[in-house]
Amino acid sequence: MGKEIKLALVYRDMWQSSGKFMPRVDQLVRVAEPIINIGCFSRVETNGGGFEQINLLFGENPNISVRKWTQAFNDAGIQTQMLERGLNGIRMSPVGKDLRKLMFALKKKQGTDISRSFDGLNNPQNLELSFQYAKEGGMIAQGALSLTYSPVHTVEYYIDLADKYIEKGAEEICIKDMAGIGRPVSVGKIVKGIRERHPNIIIQYHGHSTPGFSLTSSLEAARNGADIIDCGMEPLSWGTGHADLLAVHEMLRDAGFSVPDLNFKAYMEVRALTQEFIDDFLGYYINPKNRSMNSLLIGPGLPGGMMGSLMSDLANNLKSVNKWLTKNDKPNLTQDDLLVKLFDEVKYVWPRLGYPPLVTPFSQYVKNVSMMNVMQQVKGKPRWTLMDENTWGMILGQSGKLPGELAPEIKELAEDQQRDFYEGNPQDLYPDVLDQFRAKMSEKGWDTGEDDEELFEYAMHPEQYEAFKSGKAKEKFLEDLEKRKAAKAGADAPAPAAAAPMPSTLTVTVQGQKYDVSIDYPDQVGQAAPVESKSNDKVEGTPILAPLEGKFYLTKDSGETGKKVGDAISAGDTVAYVESMKVMNAITSPVGGTIKDILVKHGDDIEEDDQLIIVG
Repeated sequence: MGKEIKLALVYRDMWQSSGKFMPRVDQLVRVAEPIINIGCFSRVETNGGGFEQINLLFGENPNISVRKWTQAFNDAGIQTQMLERGLNGIRMSPVGKDLRKLMFALKKKQGTDISRSFDGLNNPQNLELSFQYAKEGGMIAQGALSLTYSPVHTVEYYIDLADKYIEKGAEEICIKDMAGIGRPVSVGKIVKGIRERHPNIIIQYHGHSTPGFSLTSSLEAARNGADIIDCGMEPLSWGTGHADLLAVHEMLRDAGFSVPDLNFKAYMEVRALTQEFIDDFLGYYINPKNRSMNSLLIGPGLPGGMMGSLMSDLANNLKSVNKWLTKNDKPNLTQDDLLVKLFDEVKYVWPRLGYPPLVTPFSQYVKNVSMMNVMQQVKGKPRWTLMDENTWGMILGQSGKLPGELAPEIKELAEDQQRDFYEGNPQDLYPDVLDQFRAKMSEKGWDTGEDDEELFEYAMHPEQYEAFKSGKAKEKFLEDLEKRKAAKAGADAPAPAAAAPMPSTLTVTVQGQKYDVSIDYPDQVGQAAPVESKSNDKVEGTPILAPLEGKFYLTKDSGETGKKVGDAISAGDTVAYVESMKVMNAITSPVGGTIKDILVKHGDDIEEDDQLIIVG
């Protein structure tokens, strides 16, 4: 009998690597028992990452979801695990220490056993508190090595990084191959090196399928000492997801490993339920391209889970850039043209930004900067002229030290913009917030919940929680879902017959006399509706134009005070923000003066070159 290999089902990540949403709590509860009955899983990933934010977005209470969803696994003795982002907790931006500490204690009480903690830059310093707080809260502290393939991310780099994580308090190690671009032999060498130095530590391998390496990488990890292999299952395996349970199970058994038997009838039941959830509403949020593997991503190294948003961004940016090209009598680009330009630009940008691991959120930053560079260059402008504030935070050290060196051109750019580099502990930049949010809840008459779980949600996801409490989140979700259903129904319907051409002349007979008349159609169907200009001709001054399309915000954080009419500003001052591709981009004024008018509202959708603010 060969070495025993345990299997973990990453049911949360299966959904979030494929689309936007997770199933509702009633659906999760239904699928829990059949997952248990499959009989071969020692662990199930139930929550973490974007799980709770997603619940809020479609109007569900995530605390109820976590408690009910984990209960069956707790009762069956199957360990549950969550994904957390270190300094960011379970959101995309950093949080205070008090909120991080509450999270681990709360999640354990709600039924989560293991915290898989990763830092986007692989900084041990940022994860030390995660390991400490997880253990204090009664959870198992697992440190995840975010796998990236680059000149600085070598086999030795990862083996040494595991040493540092264990020294900081990690009780287990996960090889987090989030883009699936870890070369299989290198994955094996990393696992072997960690195993030789730490014979008794649990090592878990997590790999995505997108480029095609993950099945072989799973085998190499097992052969070199991994204890647990993560896998997915149909209809959400492969593609941007994970290797399928059936393939992993059979491969390991053929290689001589001892793996638990599986109940195929239960497997088919979980498969059918998962498909039922897709057909119910979740499929409207799954990009069909995410169901395909794509070896093009080996080059840029971007995570497959980004492909849905990447292709959506690409389509929007293609429309924008082709509008500019048409306006300037230049040939248009195809989507493939733009994709190749983007991938080439990632190869240029990534090393110059210090080789941040291409994992959330830094993979998005690298992709967004690359996209902006491509857009600017197509329009004859230089690189780096549109750099979002989130990326600047990473560059300046506000998330910790980058693995590689910044290029001189980036350092010069920071100096030109009078931006200061930070070398302290990133956690010190983000103060405690729980007292502040507790007071807000008291003012609103809101209960902080069992074990302060509602306080936790509000402090972790303020805007989404307020939308959830008001009912606006559910209303907006249902409205969006109906639009998607209608669009799908329209796409599936047969094309309508072409309307008969409307005559421009007509012969009529009046009292026996024939007359030829011409006809005007001022309200003719198909005539373009007049576009309402966002400019304001009544106020004289210099307009500040939108640098790109997105959502307009006067502030980037709820605690900030936005600019208002009458404020004095200088040339180069940040006056507002545009959220595009999940990050905030500063809108700066080309001139100094006084704000005479603000032409758009906080939260409005804007197009590139829209007039936003008048300065006089």
